[in-house]
Amino acid sequence: MGALHVVGEPRVTFQQQQQVGNGNGKNGQQHGAVAEEIRGLIKVYRDGHVERIPAIPDVPCTWGSTATGAGVVARDVVVDRATGVWARLYAPAAGRCPVVVYFHGGGFCVGSAAWSCYHEFLAKLSARAGCAVMSVDYRLAPEHRLPAAFDDGVTAVRWLRQQATAVVTDELSWWRSRCRFDRVFLAGDSAGASIAFHVAAHLGALAPLDIKGAVLIQPFFGGEARTASEKTVTQPPGSALTLPTSDAYWRMALPAGATRDHPWCNPVGAGAGAMPPLRDFLVCVSEQDILHDRNMELCRALRKAGKRVEQATYGGVGHAFQVLNNYHLSQPRTQEMLAHIKAFVSNAR
Repeated sequence: MGALHVVGEPRVTFQQQQQVGNGNGKNGQQHGAVAEEIRGLIKVYRDGHVERIPAIPDVPCTWGSTATGAGVVARDVVVDRATGVWARLYAPAAGRCPVVVYFHGGGFCVGSAAWSCYHEFLAKLSARAGCAVMSVDYRLAPEHRLPAAFDDGVTAVRWLRQQATAVVTDELSWWRSRCRFDRVFLAGDSAGASIAFHVAAHLGALAPLDIKGAVLIQPFFGGEARTASEKTVTQPPGSALTLPTSDAYWRMALPAGATRDHPWCNPVGAGAGAMPPLRDFLVCVSEQDILHDRNMELCRALRKAGKRVEQATYGGVGHAFQVLNNYHLSQPRTQEMLAHIKAFVSNAR
């Protein structure tokens, strides 16, 4: 997964047993036929072997916007040694601010808190929205199918609760001193937004943490029946999410044999559970995303359940534009998104 500067404890990882490559030649022949593939990102062989292609580089926590003197400080920390879950912590250089627990996207199957695109986006979020960020690196499918990622999200929030009550002086004192644990928000994009949604539904009492709301950016949900946007929205070359890609992610992430109407995939379908107990939601929707209609359906379901929902729609861009910069309007729309998140985090009661 690349070089990481971990302060305090060595990083534990479940990726060590995976061979990363193109699946051709000796390595591909060794493992036989490919059962699932998302070109340029992941191959799963019938013998269970998984290859993840390093399409986006991992970077250390001191890279780019978190370089010395850049105004945002970052550090990596092990959250759960047993599972290897770790997090990258961000905070402005001074002051106390709300805390955002963030889950990266990647269809539950790829992605990392160390990916350069997430590192840059979350450093910007910390600086421009004035918040501390805990970016969680959860276990990935298909080695760890759902609900592993949801479980890791709950573990991460409980770790945060321990930090809120810590009285010792240690290597994380600098970060705790900047956190307002009475103003905590769950957030994520794509699959990470799905994780934030399901984690919110399964958290009990967490005092002294006070979770005020959730920021769901292009939340990744599905269903057996196709929506209009899934059937008709034309995706440009290199789009982050197409319908075949979405289906492949769900086949790899859901329990074996589950359909896309499983409540973990379709939380507004028949048989789905209650909405999360949080009161305030910001749902960020991309106009050219195949998930557009599902995101709108989620907003309606949340409002029907009595939630206060702020809906922000970004024109002219598609899925994951804020981290991949794959549309010519990505930069201005990302600035709009950061402003919306800042206002939501500041104003949620």
